[in-house]
Amino acid sequence: MHHHRPRPEGSGVDRAVTSFRAPATTANLGPGFDAAGAALDLWNELELTEGGAADESHLGVRAFSVYTSPTSWAFKWTSRIPRERGLGSSAAIVALGLVAGAWASRRDPKIEELLEAGLPLEGHADNLAPALAGGVCLTWDGHVARIADELPALPVAVIPETRVSTEAARRRLPDTVPRADAVFTVARATLLGASLASGDPRLFAASNDDRLHEPYRAVAASHLSELRADLPDGARGATLSGSGPAVIVWAERDISEELRTRYPAHDVMTLRVAKEGAHRFDKT
Repeated sequence: MHHHRPRPEGSGVDRAVTSFRAPATTANLGPGFDAAGAALDLWNELELTEGGAADESHLGVRAFSVYTSPTSWAFKWTSRIPRERGLGSSAAIVALGLVAGAWASRRDPKIEELLEAGLPLEGHADNLAPALAGGVCLTWDGHVARIADELPALPVAVIPETRVSTEAARRRLPDTVPRADAVFTVARATLLGASLASGDPRLFAASNDDRLHEPYRAVAASHLSELRADLPDGARGATLSGSGPAVIVWAERDISEELRTRYPAHDVMTLRVAKEGAHRFDKT
């Protein structure tokens, strides 16, 4: 197994520290392309102190600067979310910068204001919305609806060591798809929405498929088709997480040991839905 250890970055000073954290996310949830996402209980952190010199090219510092100048602050970032694996690492960094900047400027913006402020930097509302709001979210036209605190299955992430650029993955998507594939995906998206609202595990399992984006992105995630063809006992389905290459296996219980046996070169993480989005917290 290859473990993604937290990576402290930046420099701090011996002054009062204010800490923030933001969750990983899994976007799309299969057929909810660019619209559905869930926060996951895996956190990036920021320690903010007065004084020091900020790296103003850093994505999180740029997000912070939406609300106030970063020049009088020092930033120490801890990254636990694997980068470029489809688990919303950049959305978490942007969310951290936004909530820290709002706090430093003594503002208390609503989620949709934070989303609007962060989209020019992050670009993917289906990741950024749950990173900010927590829980399970739908987003459209700048709006956010947090529709559930939980999902009808346990998310177990199977994460290859390879990385995938979201922009490169999106370029693989065709401009048009066959009508049959569009109809198939609309039906699954309807099941997804109904399952999220009702918490019905049967509907959720039935929704775990897509023909709009997953077939084109799964080039970098061969384990998606392998898992769907032979789901482990206790699994209900599998979806590509964001643009991949991570795959979320949706399970009735913790099946991580079997997945580690199948994929010894991959990281396997049993996660839960994070009920909180990006926020200030007391590390003590």
